[in-house]
Amino acid sequence: MRASASIPAISWATLLASLLGGVVVAVTIGLWAYFGTAVFFEMVRTGFAACF
Repeated sequence: MRASASIPAISWATLLASLLGGVVVAVTIGLWAYFGTAVFFEMVRTGFAACF
């Protein structure tokens, strides 16, 4: 039996969702590091309030 036959294939949707989630986490950490916690949470709160 080939070695590649026993490795399950990852769907493109799963790969894309993982990459998108990683980008969101990286941007969140970057903004938090750049602006600090108080400004970061204020920006998130204001953005959330603007959506609803």
